[in-house]
Amino acid sequence: MAEKQIIIRSGETVLKGKNRRIFEDKLMSDLSRVLKPYGKTKIEKKHNRMYIPVENDFNVDILDRLKNVFGVDLISVASVVERDLETIQKAALDELKELKRSRSFKTFKVESKRTDKKYPIKSMELSRKVGGYLLHSLDDIEVDVHHPDVTIYLEVKEKAYVFSDRFRGLGGLPRGSNGQAMLLLSGGIDSPVAGWMVAKRGVLLKAVYFHSYPYTSQRAYEKVVELAERLTTYCGPIQLFSINLLSFQQAVAEHCPESEGTILVRRMMTRLAEKLALEYGCDALITGESLGQVASQTIQSIRATNESVTLPVLRPLIAMDKQEIIEISRKIDTYHTSILPFEDCCTVFLPDKPVTKPRTDKIKQSETLLDLDALTEELFNQVEMEWIKEENEPKEDF
Repeated sequence: MAEKQIIIRSGETVLKGKNRRIFEDKLMSDLSRVLKPYGKTKIEKKHNRMYIPVENDFNVDILDRLKNVFGVDLISVASVVERDLETIQKAALDELKELKRSRSFKTFKVESKRTDKKYPIKSMELSRKVGGYLLHSLDDIEVDVHHPDVTIYLEVKEKAYVFSDRFRGLGGLPRGSNGQAMLLLSGGIDSPVAGWMVAKRGVLLKAVYFHSYPYTSQRAYEKVVELAERLTTYCGPIQLFSINLLSFQQAVAEHCPESEGTILVRRMMTRLAEKLALEYGCDALITGESLGQVASQTIQSIRATNESVTLPVLRPLIAMDKQEIIEISRKIDTYHTSILPFEDCCTVFLPDKPVTKPRTDKIKQSETLLDLDALTEELFNQVEMEWIKEENEPKEDF
């Protein structure tokens, strides 16, 4: 039986020029983390690819896990054989027969790539020789070079790699290759999607959840924990902070114009998130805001929120409509958790007619009616934290 290896192609990483090694090392580290529960940590890097040996006890779940690693573009399981033509032909025939056991098809083609230019058979000639051999070895198939049902891929390097399926990964950049950011994580549909999208660009996530216990329940917190757990499938372990905003909301309700309550609370949430971000080494905040979706997400409200902090606020959903966001939430398996009917702190003391075009000077004037510094310190000093990890993730990896 031919040796088998998983081939990982890293997409964007190969474009990073002199910095490519940094990105590749990050990807290697994340692949090792994902493979660790399967007892497989040996990964070899060569030819702008990464290779993982496949043992006899190969668990197909490994492929699903690898598809969810940011930075992985394509995945294949290849037979690794000697480079003589006869051996390559037999390996290609075995691959085609294996495909026939799992699916029905009538047409095929062979696509070759000769990385080692010293190899005596050129790519197109190799494809013709192997394709002809396959055509004469099986009676019920035909060649179709334009729209084949299946493709047999050959890559000739120090050895020959023979494979068929190429599974698409998530792409993006490897985890941790682009700094850290603090995600304002609510129990809704939008914020988990926003976190996932920024994490796909190589950003490590930390998250903060705001609640108003006892007006919001423990089950509402558990819902957010579940959303964070689903994100760990892609993002790795997440440090989740929680802050009870109730005392601030009560102060706003008592001292400030009712219509400004939403934006005042939003500014405090952003201010506290920044304070946490700076303490824990984050360079940006992430929110799930989509322009015009609710009163706190008008362009004037966003400006008023931005002016409460100095860190950049990343809003990857800003120009997306709700259906586009829902489609991604379904893809990353957060949607059904997000729609569970548990309370959100944003609904506590919600004004009947929230201001939609707040003026920052008026909002700042209202904040002078509060002991803002004391309230900020009080809330920050009550922060709670727990690590959210994926199932089977070793705790010592944190």
